Amino acid sequence: MTSSGTGSPPPLRLGAVVLAGGTAARMGGIDKASIEVGDVTLLERALAAVMSAVEVVVVGHQVPTTRPVTWTLEDPASGGPAAALLAGLDRFLRPPDLVAALAVDMPRVNAGTVARLTWAVEADRDLDGAVLVGGDGRRQTLAAVYRYPALRKSDPGLEQRHGLPVRRLVADLRLCEVPAVGDETRDVDTWDDLRDLAT
Repeated sequence: MTSSGTGSPPPLRLGAVVLAGGTAARMGGIDKASIEVGDVTLLERALAAVMSAVEVVVVGHQVPTTRPVTWTLEDPASGGPAAALLAGLDRFLRPPDLVAALAVDMPRVNAGTVARLTWAVEADRDLDGAVLVGGDGRRQTLAAVYRYPALRKSDPGLEQRHGLPVRRLVADLRLCEVPAVGDETRDVDTWDDLRDLAT
């Protein structure tokens, strides 16, 4: 038995917020979460990517899922991804130490991606989070792992969440960049994007 005050610290608890309630305006308003890639819906792919999370909150309209999740929507509706992310934080039954934030339209993000992001944050106590970065240098703030307290501190309050860009929400956080492997940063914004994924 390890004596008190010695040994490794307990592992950090990872929660996840999956953003699945976007309007998909460039795809005719379809429910993106229900789109299938390789016979698996985008939502189920996202849930598989965050399989290491002890609790998952999905921000979107409720549908059957293969694992238990908590459902919520931002209020007022259509507040944008930052408002959705913060609405997800509000619904955790027990606040986690870390939060994996994942947009449902990134089907190439997988459990390995989330593990790399999580490890990057765990390895440096001074970091507030880690974001996936593509070959073009773009930060994917919705393919990221953040420290829960840091996100909470960045919350401007309910009245100012609507329309807030995610990049502004996390602008003051100390973030590291984790290079994408392959096409992990590819997303599905148009029907052409979806067709490209199948080729």
